[in-house]
Amino acid sequence: MHALIAAFRFLTRVPLPGRATTAADLPWSVAWFPLVGGLCNAAVAGCAVGLATWWPAPLAAVLAVTAGLLLTGGFHEDAAADAADGLGGGRGDRERILAIMKDSRIGAFAGMALWVVLAFRAAVLTALLTGPAAWAVAGYALAGVLGRWSAAPLLRLPAAGSGLAKDIGAGISGRVVAAATVVAGLLTAAAFYARVDRAPLMVAAALVATAVWAAYLWRAVRGQCGDLLGAGNLVAEAAALLVLCAR
Repeated sequence: MHALIAAFRFLTRVPLPGRATTAADLPWSVAWFPLVGGLCNAAVAGCAVGLATWWPAPLAAVLAVTAGLLLTGGFHEDAAADAADGLGGGRGDRERILAIMKDSRIGAFAGMALWVVLAFRAAVLTALLTGPAAWAVAGYALAGVLGRWSAAPLLRLPAAGSGLAKDIGAGISGRVVAAATVVAGLLTAAAFYARVDRAPLMVAAALVATAVWAAYLWRAVRGQCGDLLGAGNLVAEAAALLVLCAR
């Protein structure tokens, strides 16, 4: 339970009671990332469905995306922005990439990445609102499950720098990855039962995206760090959503 609470505290702004989270809780909290990601995405999609009863679908989608940012504190969006600045401005230089990502200032690549991420989410929700509500919520939730699952295998890469990701990665064992996979598998089965018939293809897309991202990180910086992990979660999630929304 401490690991589950740690996962919620790490990925969201939801205040939870109980003892303070310790460093020892964080590696096993990764096993629960798929559940937290699924619940967050389900909340966002449910918000969009509810708001669409009062406003047009595009407006409902934008408001739901905003609610999602409040729920998570823009955790992954901040990571994606820093990763875009580092990878875009580093020009293949490993040390420069890592140095840029540590800079709190936002650059042109970060601005473009944020626009793409937020516009993509709003467009996806708008598209999903044309279908049954239960299907939209379950499909969007599954993408969150698969996106957050990708953190487990990506953390097995060597740490590319200092920081919390290095400390968590040092405690990530094969058992943690297996546990995260079991959680994601059970939630995928639940989504398939909820008539998300593209669930197997979404899983395949997320697996391919995670593998490609891992290979890219190894080539670019010889490992992982927090910003690159967060960006990788969004890459895997986006791959699953593209399959879900394909005609």
